[in-house]
Amino acid sequence: MNKHRIHRVAKLTGLSKDVIRVWERRYSLVKPSRSANRYREYTDEDVSLFRFLKEEMDQGQTIGGLAMEGRDSLLQRMHASSIPKQQEFAPHRSLLDELISRLDPLDKGRFEQQLNAAIAVIPFEEAVQRILLPLQRRVGELWHEGRVNIAIEHYVTKLIQQKLFSVINQLPANEFGPRVLIACPEGEYHEIGAQAVTYLAAARGCHVYYLGPNLPLDDLEALCERVHPDLILLSLTETQSDEQAQHLLHRLQRLSQRWHVAVGGNGACAMQPLLEHTGIELLDDLGTLHNRLANLLATHQRAFH
Repeated sequence: MNKHRIHRVAKLTGLSKDVIRVWERRYSLVKPSRSANRYREYTDEDVSLFRFLKEEMDQGQTIGGLAMEGRDSLLQRMHASSIPKQQEFAPHRSLLDELISRLDPLDKGRFEQQLNAAIAVIPFEEAVQRILLPLQRRVGELWHEGRVNIAIEHYVTKLIQQKLFSVINQLPANEFGPRVLIACPEGEYHEIGAQAVTYLAAARGCHVYYLGPNLPLDDLEALCERVHPDLILLSLTETQSDEQAQHLLHRLQRLSQRWHVAVGGNGACAMQPLLEHTGIELLDDLGTLHNRLANLLATHQRAFH
């Protein structure tokens, strides 16, 4: 996860540096680490918590009352209710244009330097939604149009995957969060969307099992028997014929009779008319995904209180 100095936190949250210091000292809701030169360093979660506190106060809460609730409880409420504003989904278009210009001809050094600099100064979740996923989509479109070759597409995809897994590996394992299985069914090899969803779910406190691409549904069902997931999320990127889609949905309906099943991706959106009355949810954009995760976390939280 990114580390942010106090001036960056102030810019990202709309709080003054003085307020941040006072809240830190008086209420101990955030305890930043210190860099080698003794500068305060705040995590992405700290930034999100400051934003949440400000939103709660805008609705009439007091910082003293919120502080009495405690950090853990506030984080649970934040994750259960965190539906990012629509502008947080908007791609960083000028940056994407500059990055794309570094690919033909490939200027690896400047491409990676510019990408790394851009994602280091904003919370990683925002970077995923505004930079990494739109970049991967843009490069995929350019490859389909014949404007970049497959080697460039692979290079960018693998670089984004490395960043996602690097941050996922830093997240604390939440053994008590709702259990979410994420996979790409058999024949689905494009996994970067599923990997991004894995990060988003894990960052909100879900206990995530990421099963990767090309997973036979029999094996998925066998794992469900052991894990008893609260939600199964499947990424469908390939557009299928009606016959293929009907066959897949027939298999998924069997799963949905016992567990909650949701699908997302371009392939899932293409079969939207076939999903009616199947019991299978369609998560057709980031907003729908965030709503579904928020509802899952809220339901899970109520069950344990």
